[in-house]
Amino acid sequence: MPKESAPPVRTRSPLVRALLPNVGGIVILGLIGLMLWGFAAFISRGGTATSERLAPSNLRVGSVQNAADIVNENGPILFADLATNRGARTIVLDHTGDDPANGWVIYFGYPADGDEDCIVEQVIGTRQFIDCDGNALDVSELAPPPPGVNPVVENSRLLSIDLSGVTDD
Repeated sequence: MPKESAPPVRTRSPLVRALLPNVGGIVILGLIGLMLWGFAAFISRGGTATSERLAPSNLRVGSVQNAADIVNENGPILFADLATNRGARTIVLDHTGDDPANGWVIYFGYPADGDEDCIVEQVIGTRQFIDCDGNALDVSELAPPPPGVNPVVENSRLLSIDLSGVTDD
């Protein structure tokens, strides 16, 4: 005679039936998170240096003509730092003269005689900036970048910013 199979176990309590799937899901998500943390810890071990892919030393701006037109109409181009709230990584790109291939100047986003933490804000459409103390500054009164940070014009058409002065170890 064939054996009868036992009926599946069913919980009778509505509280247990409601909590059991949720607790199981939380446990599974916790295990997945722990596994991903383990992978990240394994990959990041060894203290490797930054790569060109992670922190490129060359910021491509685009066409010199387009960038010169933007500066002419709206004032210098402000590349705000997304990583910190310090002006040392905020770049201001300015252009003077009639030739789009020449006359590019780079400044950092804080006053030349001020602290890196005194970030400037641009007065829209002008060459004026306001520092953290409320002082009005011309773009030429901003801090110059260190050696190795300069604008690069390629073939009189493409503009980029060489950041090797701040990205090299």
